[in-house]
Amino acid sequence: MRLPLHRTFLLLGFIQFYSILVSAQKIDKIINVKETERIERILSSDEMQGRAAFTPAIDKAADFIKNEFKSIGLETHDNSGSYLQDFTLLKTRFISAKAIFDGDSIAMKNIVSFTSNPDLVINQDSGYTKAFIKPGDNFNSEAFKYIRSEKSYLVLVDTSFYKDLKRMTGFKRPVFNTPRSTVFICTDLDPKKYEIAVRHEVTKMKMDNVVGILPGKSKPNEYVIFSGHYDHLGIGKPDNKGDSIYNGANDDASGTTAMIMLAKYFKQLGNNERTLIFAAFTAEESGGYGSQYFSKQFDPAKVVAMFNIEMIGTESKWGTNSAYITGYEKTDMGKILEKNLEGSKFEFHPDPYTEQNLFYRSDNATLARQGVPAHTISTSKMDAEPNYHKQSDEIGTLNLKNMTEIIKAIAVSSTSIISGKDTPSRVDTSSLK
Repeated sequence: MRLPLHRTFLLLGFIQFYSILVSAQKIDKIINVKETERIERILSSDEMQGRAAFTPAIDKAADFIKNEFKSIGLETHDNSGSYLQDFTLLKTRFISAKAIFDGDSIAMKNIVSFTSNPDLVINQDSGYTKAFIKPGDNFNSEAFKYIRSEKSYLVLVDTSFYKDLKRMTGFKRPVFNTPRSTVFICTDLDPKKYEIAVRHEVTKMKMDNVVGILPGKSKPNEYVIFSGHYDHLGIGKPDNKGDSIYNGANDDASGTTAMIMLAKYFKQLGNNERTLIFAAFTAEESGGYGSQYFSKQFDPAKVVAMFNIEMIGTESKWGTNSAYITGYEKTDMGKILEKNLEGSKFEFHPDPYTEQNLFYRSDNATLARQGVPAHTISTSKMDAEPNYHKQSDEIGTLNLKNMTEIIKAIAVSSTSIISGKDTPSRVDTSSLK
């Protein structure tokens, strides 16, 4: 028996309303203030000692996150049996350097190198690409472009940048264990023949991201990533209240908390067509090493979207029920999220701090540089966060109710992407080459 047309519309309307009601009840049951506070309070507790990378304290945070993943029922990456994605960084201590350009010696003070090779020896036949930092160039931008590159470079730096180059000698960040190296030499020469020898003392340091997988049903080879970094600054000098622990409640226990809660929500929902990857990155504060390593484990062509969540514990400049998206104009992902939130009280905004280049400064950057619509969601008032990188960044300074609403908004706004209905446009990387 066929129902009259008006009854059909009424029935469809009721089904739609009931579906929305059930979904709303389910999200409130899973993503709520009580659960937000539970996770946030543990991650930002004094027992975590500020979760500094390269310290034993961060292992405690990693153990907590992996146990949450296990309790949720996530799978491990590549069925490895472990949620820990381990990798090695090398801490280097400069010992000596010498160089000869077309028979002329170069002073050691003019040589700076970034290498994992304790005894680096190269010449014009070693396959290094020669590059130049010329007068008028942005030294920092050019230098880090070569340091981040996948190729080995000999970079000849104009003598006008001597002081900038010397400052790089204090650049203590570790390096990945990689065969590539970058050697900077401050000189006006452009040698046809050269010999360079650099010696470092090298110490290995083990690092861990924490990664869990929720396989997609119909599109398992298309990935959507939810992430946040779980490291912070550790323990420093006591402030005027005698507090020496940088708890990092907002930066970025809040983002890690959101990522864990989203994993729990989508697992219980059980309807993701695309594979969801949940990642807690290490060493963001030390140079973004965790996200750099993680990003290289996936084919960027298969990554449909990345939701990196960074500092959502305080209200945005627009107040409650709002957040901003870095690099908003670079893809249509923000528009998709807004469409999925139509009728709600929550609003996403474009990044109001574009002069700070946040899009390429956070853990989304490595994949964004490869064209992935990888964006960071944040509420941090970058011009006026009173507790940023201070011992006072504690759970008591957070608006947990608003933070919970932000997590719900991310869950709801991402639904058409994880279902396979919407695919965000890619980042135009032509200007980065």
